[in-house]
Amino acid sequence: MVMADRPEVQTASGPVTALTVMGLAESMLNGLARVPFRRPWHGPGGLLDNVGQSVTRQVVRSFMGYSMGLPIEEFRSMEKILDDICLAVIPPFVGVIDGVEITDDTIGGVPGIWCRAKASSDAFVDDSDDKETIGATILYLHGGGYIGTSPIMYSAFAASLVGITGYEVFIADYRMAPEFPFPAGVLDAADVYQGLLDRGVDPEHLVIAGDSGGGGLATSLVSYLHSHSKPRPAALALFSPEVDLDLDHPSITENAQFDILPWNVPVTPYLHGVQPNDERVSAVHAAPDPEWFPPTFACWGADEMFRDGIREFAEGLQAAGVRVHAMEERGMFHVFPILMPWAESSRRVFRALHELAGRYVTPDPDAEQTH
Repeated sequence: MVMADRPEVQTASGPVTALTVMGLAESMLNGLARVPFRRPWHGPGGLLDNVGQSVTRQVVRSFMGYSMGLPIEEFRSMEKILDDICLAVIPPFVGVIDGVEITDDTIGGVPGIWCRAKASSDAFVDDSDDKETIGATILYLHGGGYIGTSPIMYSAFAASLVGITGYEVFIADYRMAPEFPFPAGVLDAADVYQGLLDRGVDPEHLVIAGDSGGGGLATSLVSYLHSHSKPRPAALALFSPEVDLDLDHPSITENAQFDILPWNVPVTPYLHGVQPNDERVSAVHAAPDPEWFPPTFACWGADEMFRDGIREFAEGLQAAGVRVHAMEERGMFHVFPILMPWAESSRRVFRALHELAGRYVTPDPDAEQTH
């Protein structure tokens, strides 16, 4: 389910939606036309990485800049079309390239999709001796600044996580702002977490992960679990998490010209009156305790706008005694492992994830068919 499919969400008419999509295409073409004038061969990596980074930055900037200027009903209708395209393209792609199967499910009343290695499924492997064991379960909270995108748009990255870690991944289709501001997303994530426990997933075999707004939501979920006396997960994996909604660090302005994010990052629709320094929405202001805050992996780009806030968050975890593996990649922008998986910086992140996958998470020998 995408937000446009929810009965409470308004969408635009067909003709208006068509004009909206045409406007998006024009905006992105205009953005691409600017690439040659921005010296795309210059950067921290090789020629391919530098050009790829420049093109990716301009395309995503154009998309975000255009999207943020739309009325919400037009944004939702455009998002629905993009979701349909991803639904048609990504499942067969990851099935062939990554050997990953995508299936729908509803956990704790919240819809979402599973990404699992085909070799772990009865449908693809008849001989149980040849099945791959699912090492653990990842509850993934997708990014989108708390306002956009959908699980299927993240299924290609989730498929990569399946191959990197040997885990299964459930991407939750949580409610988003402005139709559903805080704490709707946190409550949905908590329902999925409890639903996984109810299905027999041991918290020692469960990882919470997320990127951007989904990364911030993941930290809010950990705090929520603690305040409601729920068992903590085995680990937390964060990719450029949005953990400081104050947006008052120097990197917010200093890195605006280098990042993919719009210079006016929207947080008001999600907060809906909640103060941005509230520790429930900005984990950088929380007081973590290693007794309840799980071991954490965090990566971010040195050129992203959220850099300083994430640095402060990671340093706060370390000072509190929480086990942290932090990676800041030179010359990279927001959520670079998702947008540029071929880049050397992204490959370093993936290698670290592969190495850490078995360090804090106990393999679950019963996970193959139970969830």
